[in-house]
Amino acid sequence: MPDIRVLSVASEAVPLVKTGGLADVVGALPGALADEGVALSTLLPGYPSVLKALGRARAVHTWPDLFGGPARLLAGKLGAHPLYVLDAPDLFTREGLPYADAAGRDWPDNWRRFCALGRAAADVAGGAVVVRGKAQRFDLLHAHDWQGAMAAAYTRYAPFGGAAVPSVVTVHNIAFQGRFEAAIFAETGLPSRAWHMQGVEYYGGFGMLKAGLFCADAITTVSPTYAREIRSPRFGMGLEGLIAERGSAVHGILNGIDGELWNPAHDASLAATYTARTLGRKALNTRALEAEFGLVEEDGPLFVAITRLTWQKGMDLLPEMADHLVALGARLAVLGSGDADLEAQLRAVAARHPGRVAVRIGYDEGLSHRMQAGGDAILIPSRFEPCGLTQLYGLAYGCVPVVARTGGLADTVIDANPAALAAGVATGIQFDGVDAQNVAAAIERTVALYGQKDDWQRLQKNGMKADFSWGASGRAYARLYRDLIG
Repeated sequence: MPDIRVLSVASEAVPLVKTGGLADVVGALPGALADEGVALSTLLPGYPSVLKALGRARAVHTWPDLFGGPARLLAGKLGAHPLYVLDAPDLFTREGLPYADAAGRDWPDNWRRFCALGRAAADVAGGAVVVRGKAQRFDLLHAHDWQGAMAAAYTRYAPFGGAAVPSVVTVHNIAFQGRFEAAIFAETGLPSRAWHMQGVEYYGGFGMLKAGLFCADAITTVSPTYAREIRSPRFGMGLEGLIAERGSAVHGILNGIDGELWNPAHDASLAATYTARTLGRKALNTRALEAEFGLVEEDGPLFVAITRLTWQKGMDLLPEMADHLVALGARLAVLGSGDADLEAQLRAVAARHPGRVAVRIGYDEGLSHRMQAGGDAILIPSRFEPCGLTQLYGLAYGCVPVVARTGGLADTVIDANPAALAAGVATGIQFDGVDAQNVAAAIERTVALYGQKDDWQRLQKNGMKADFSWGASGRAYARLYRDLIG
């Protein structure tokens, strides 16, 4: 029997709803913690896609009025693990994206939607759900990003039935903070004492992530380097003072990946499966990817980029770098969406270099697997990267990561400098400073290394043998939970 019961609250989780890496982490945590004696239940908003996947579920709790309308708590399963869904039609039953409408505009009531999610999480963790006359209590509450962070604030300032459990808030990206006008405070249901600099007030407004970071018993980030970086103004995005003040309550725990889902040895989406011992079969995936993107077959390396097309990811440099990359005899395939101007620029680059640059706007999970398997190197020039998962997928698939030295990228990729090459431990290429000159130099290094076949294969095999499964991360979370519970 598990000795710890944890409620995890988040705005997305695979396979039910995903906009980014947060969903991968939230979906993987229950399985990662099960072997550590932790039973983790997940609470998600009742988006249409989630309710459809849940099917006929039983209601285990009701709220007559939860931020403007009735709501039910539905019970189901996330894989083999317990799942709760907040079915609040006035808040979540709408067409569009989880946080925005079909045109990409943020829902104006996002504060209300995710305050409701936080309020519900605090209630459930504190024992609101009663089954066969017995309250279903949890030992700890784990909230993710600004959308879940208010759960820690409600647990601290207005716990259900007077019961407050310890809480953890995980920062997946501190750039997204959930900041709103001060006027909403009166409608949050929080006591007046919460409106304070040492509370939910944030530069004269209402800060949802800030509230969670202040109220949580512990804060985690998704890599050790990012935990250090966000103590500085460059990376802290205005919250560096609070992070520094929390001191030893801040922990960096590296994300893992699902070694079953991301495994080229039995990935059904690939043209050919392969392992580190049968690495030659990877070329079959390269040929298939070239055909899928309409790229010419050449001897030079095939670079891939699978990313949001944003400034944070360094993608504003990609149009210029693509010209340089082609001049070096390489090719490029891009999958992503984001800034409309950047999307147009990349389409223009593809038009300039037919057969050597190809772009797919949008996201396709199966294609992302095929790109990792068919690509020789994956470009990740992020200006900041809390953890990053694409470089971990690249390592697993022998698609050599070319990364900026920041956050989780610095923690997971070993640069192919002369010493690391001589020792046989390198797994990728790192560079400092995300600007045109440094990215161009990193691409040049990659092309040169690709020409040294023995060294290149060693990079690929080292990455494929590295262990970035959830085992170590699961143990770290379980240790933190036990420390907080005492």
